[in-house]
Parts: sequence; structure tokens; C-alpha cells
Amino acid sequence: MINWLHTNIPEAIMVSIGPVSIHWYSVCIVSGILAAIFITLRLANYFNIKKDDLMDLYFWMIISGVIGARFYHIFIEYQYYLDHPLQSLMIWKGGLAIHGVIIGCLLTLYIYAKKKKINQYKLLALFAPAAPLAQAIGRWGNYFNQENFGIPTDLSWGIPIQIIYRIPKFITEKYYHPAFLYESIGSLIVFAILISLTIWLVKTKRLSNGYCLILITTYLILYSILRIIMETFRIDETIMIYGVRWPAIMSLIIILLSLFSLIRYRSCQKQKSMLS
Repeated sequence: MINWLHTNIPEAIMVSIGPVSIHWYSVCIVSGILAAIFITLRLANYFNIKKDDLMDLYFWMIISGVIGARFYHIFIEYQYYLDHPLQSLMIWKGGLAIHGVIIGCLLTLYIYAKKKKINQYKLLALFAPAAPLAQAIGRWGNYFNQENFGIPTDLSWGIPIQIIYRIPKFITEKYYHPAFLYESIGSLIVFAILISLTIWLVKTKRLSNGYCLILITTYLILYSILRIIMETFRIDETIMIYGVRWPAIMSLIIILLSLFSLIRYRSCQKQKSMLS
């Protein structure tokens, strides 16, 4: 596969039927969503979540995830979209930021849990192992769109990038680090860790709010660490703050918020035990 990636330039369109074209990017995103649905439906009973509720929730999560991902991406590359406003609607050409998906879906999960009176810790924890699997599959859409590639490289697994997608600074370079592949593999490792932890919690019957929170924050922290590492490879345009790429800063914020939520939950539990 590595040799194939090194010697072939992908086609963005999977198939065209008359005026309708099916893009590989869309296929990868949908495949990731279906994989997440499969995982959560298999685990739903252990978390005492009704499958009908899950399917209703997925409808709203897909909408909020896409909207959040697009708005976040436009925010990061606002200058480009100020110059090309119509491009903001063309999501089939790429431009769905993972951080936007996470924010949009977390808000939807929280609101849905409140509305349906579902345990929010268990509902959020149910999606913890499914999220990185969806991300691992969805990242391949970046490959077919010739985006999310890293710095130039002479390594044998470097991928060729067409000149129209290269940034001016590296216009003469042909091969680049397959950042999408690194993140896809990293996400699969995160998935393996989380699904193993989930299975252990299920078998030992430790799906209390505290353990569910650990599952949720483990996903957020592990993916954020992965993303910080990935930002050292990526060269696509983004907001820079004191020379640091914004996605890396956002990932650090997520890590800190995750740790804060764990500390706060533990503190609240201690207070409750002292009062009881």
C-alpha cells in the first residue's frame, strides 16, 4: 500500500453518473459515520441507552457535526473564504475540521441527554470509542482531495501532490509526508485503547458516572495529543498565535479542560461523601 501511495495520484471523484458525481471524500466521511453507528449500537445495551434514541440522536449529530466542522474550518481559513465566499458551501471539496465536529457533537449530545433525561455521562462515554474509528476512516477523504499533507519528504512513503495543491513555499517539491495517514493510524490506536477500556469496564461492571467520565476524557486527551503531534507535520494555512498553529492551541485547551473536569468531578464526589 505504501508503494501505491508513493506512485499514484488519487482521483477525487469515485464515479460520475450523468451530471451527478460521487466524491471519495464523501464516501470516506459516510463510511466513518456508519462505522461509528455500528460500534455504538453494539454497545448501547451495556450503557442502558435505547437504540431508537441513538438513531434519533445520530440525525441531529450529523447535522450539527457538519455545521460545526464547516464553520470551524471557515474560521481557521477566514481570509480565503472572504476572497472566495461561494466556496464556503462546497463541503464535498473538503474543509471539515475535526475540532468543529467534536464541539458540535458534544453540544448536541449534552442537549439531547437533557431533553430525553438520559444519563449524560453514559451517553457521552458510549461515543468515546466510536469517534476515533470514524476519524480514522474519514481522514482518507483528505488523501483523495489532496489535502492535509505534511512537509516535503524524500522518504519512500511520501505521497505525490499535484502542483495546484502545493503551497507557494514548497511549489517545487513533489513528495510530502502523508499526514492524513499518520493521523488515521494514530486514531486507530486511540480506538484500540478506548474499545479495550470500554470492554473492560463493561465486563467488570464499572460503568458508573466517574468511569464514564474517564472514558470520555481519555478520548479527548489522547486525540488532542495526537493532533498536537500532527501539527508539527502539517503545512496547510491556519491561524498562528506567537508562532504556534491554532489547532495545536485548541488541542491543548481541550486537554486542560478535560483534566479540569476530572478534578472537579472528583472534588464534587468528595464533598458529597463528606455531607452524607
